[in-house]
Amino acid sequence: MQSVLLRITRRYGWLLLAGTLLVACGQPASHLAGQTAPVTTTIVSSPTIPATATSTPTVTLTPTPTDTLTPSPTATLTPSPTPTETPTPTATPTVLPTPDGVVREARVPILMYHYLSDPPPGADRYRRDLSVSPALFEQHLAWLREQGYESITLDQLLRNLVLGEPLPERPIIITFDDGYADNYANAFPLLAKYGFGGTFFVVTELAERASAGMTAPDGTVYADDYMTWGQMQEMQAAGMDIQCHARVHEDLTDMDDERLIWQVLGCREMIESNLGQRPRFVAYPSGIYDQRVADFFASDDYWGGITTRQGSVQRSDALFELQRLRVRGTTTVAELAELLAWDGE
Repeated sequence: MQSVLLRITRRYGWLLLAGTLLVACGQPASHLAGQTAPVTTTIVSSPTIPATATSTPTVTLTPTPTDTLTPSPTATLTPSPTPTETPTPTATPTVLPTPDGVVREARVPILMYHYLSDPPPGADRYRRDLSVSPALFEQHLAWLREQGYESITLDQLLRNLVLGEPLPERPIIITFDDGYADNYANAFPLLAKYGFGGTFFVVTELAERASAGMTAPDGTVYADDYMTWGQMQEMQAAGMDIQCHARVHEDLTDMDDERLIWQVLGCREMIESNLGQRPRFVAYPSGIYDQRVADFFASDDYWGGITTRQGSVQRSDALFELQRLRVRGTTTVAELAELLAWDGE
């Protein structure tokens, strides 16, 4: 990892400095167009980052095309959750654990949810596909608890992969993409009720607008559709994990270095300044990434990247291409059990 960071720093050091200034000054409104309509074509990766004896090995990134689309936002009620059980907060360490040089793999399913609400009347098929009702989600959680699954954090997974630290017998990571308001209103209290933690990947520019009470050109109030920083502070205090989904939801492979720096640094600095904790993991928007994108996040001291590639086996030499299991709006408990039994190979 040290050699990777040195190479990226030498190559992009002046850009990172420029990026910091860009983040401080903000970007023109024209740069924010198309923030909720991700592209679905996966870009094939660039050459592999070479590994060293003192760093975590990496492999050439070869993402699989995905069909993730972000539909137009719809209003979501956000009442204050009243959890009956609270997971213990886990602080993210400030220094990447030094890998011990052993290549490991672990079967740790990472579930991927988006909306946690019933789709609105007239919703298109993409919105319906991404929407899991609270009633169905509660069935998922009840079954997971009955089966003995225990939620862990991405940091715990990383420490298992690079240091061999033990995990529970049946570990699972429950994730949510995009930072929708119904994640706070519906997912948060249900997770707490069943004693699970969750990891929420947020688009920070949308969180910023929601927190500022801004209204979209079509009249939509951002806070009706996306979580505010205040809500995320409450969730974080209750043991939930907030991580990066980029500053704006767009194809990170289809931009110049300056724009990519703005995305990488902007997301990290917004989370850090509003939540007091530095994000260490990114979920690539729409699952689109390549080696260059992974390099930029690694250069800003992110520890791993989460994809939309289907699978449960995570490897220490692929920390920036961790796999997930997509949960759809129609995924029954029986189908969830089948997903968890599948190793993706």
